Amino acid sequence: MRLKRRLLGWLVAAAMMALRATCRVRLHNDPRPALRAAGQSYVYSVLHAHQVCAAIRREPNTAAMVSRSADGELLIPAFCALGIRPIRGSSQNRQAQRGGEAALDELVEHVAPGAPALLAVDGPRGPRNRVRKGIAVLSRRSGAVVLNVVAIPNRRWVLSKSWDRLQIPQPFSRIDAYFAEPLVPSNEESAEVFRKRIERSLNEMERLHDPLQAKQPTEQDS
Repeated sequence: MRLKRRLLGWLVAAAMMALRATCRVRLHNDPRPALRAAGQSYVYSVLHAHQVCAAIRREPNTAAMVSRSADGELLIPAFCALGIRPIRGSSQNRQAQRGGEAALDELVEHVAPGAPALLAVDGPRGPRNRVRKGIAVLSRRSGAVVLNVVAIPNRRWVLSKSWDRLQIPQPFSRIDAYFAEPLVPSNEESAEVFRKRIERSLNEMERLHDPLQAKQPTEQDS
């Protein structure tokens, strides 16, 4: 079983490399040149549904938190092949929470000197569009701003029965990556308040650029 999972992981890696070679990425409202010029570090915040598209156009020296689950293990060969540094962490049970705290410490060490990180912020198990607090804590501890990004392929497969409705771009498709304005934590707001601000911005971006897949607003979101 372990050998089969390893082989499947490398098949996922091969598929990701093929998508990277054939898909074009078009960036919109990219604030990174100005942030780099100012010496400001940043972390990417994406929906779990968009993580394949986000990983294809990774920035050099990017780290990403990967779940300690079996599904997360499948992504490690793909991330390594793409040049993404996988950091294992989760928050699904007490033991995994301790691993998640260690992973967060490792991400802070990676990001604080100026290297980017990528977090699928409503993962690893959802609910979809519900941003977890880790991105807010990482931003506050490392001094990095949060860049919400939605990455939408013009041709895609959507795994509609999965909790995240994962999107996989088709070969030779175009991926449009839309950046929100950088979010900076305020000294006056808690990590929870900042988390809600990140969540609101990210979900508004998805509703604007991908209304067919976006979660519709409810009274609870207001």
